[in-house]
Amino acid sequence: MFRTALLSAMLAVAGYAAAAWLTHDFQVWTAEGARRLEVALQPVPAPAVVVDGPGIAPQTLSRHLADGQSITLVDFVYTRCQSVCLAMGSSFQQMQAVLQERGGKVKLLSISFDGSHDTPEVLQAYASKLSADPARWRFVRVQEPQGTQQLLRDFQVVLVPDGRGDFEHNAAFLVIDQKGRLVRIFDYAEQQLALDYAQHLSGAAASLPATSP
Repeated sequence: MFRTALLSAMLAVAGYAAAAWLTHDFQVWTAEGARRLEVALQPVPAPAVVVDGPGIAPQTLSRHLADGQSITLVDFVYTRCQSVCLAMGSSFQQMQAVLQERGGKVKLLSISFDGSHDTPEVLQAYASKLSADPARWRFVRVQEPQGTQQLLRDFQVVLVPDGRGDFEHNAAFLVIDQKGRLVRIFDYAEQQLALDYAQHLSGAAASLPATSP
């Protein structure tokens, strides 16, 4: 009886320790929540994968994002999507309207992970359909499949082909700071929270003293 009770207690302690480790001391309970917490605690530099798009010559994504001034809200899309990407596009349209009214140094960037189809010409037509203002909202694709895989891996974006030419992927707003680092992730239902945080971060960055080159 004593051995059984002791074994049960040991298993309970081990289970508690494992759960605490897996959930970052019970701060999160899902892999997606853990991903967001890890990013908030340790920003992730954008990889130096080559992107291009309407009005954007080939350059590394890290260089495009790290302009030293702007905070960028990023989403991942593909133009043939007829589901969640449309909802993300609608959210960016609303954010664009707010940013045009308020001003500030927050930009929007939609990244296509379907680079073989979503050429700059296709992205231009897609941007026009969404009434994207290039002063606020730009579109790029990753040129090489290997670069796409690296970007998705570094930013922990889950992408699963459905076998019919479409993809299942997690939908979120990624906040990139002026140094080109992923610093926060918000669920696509947290549109206002993501925008408010980006604008707050933009204001905080603007208040910092300039550093010598």
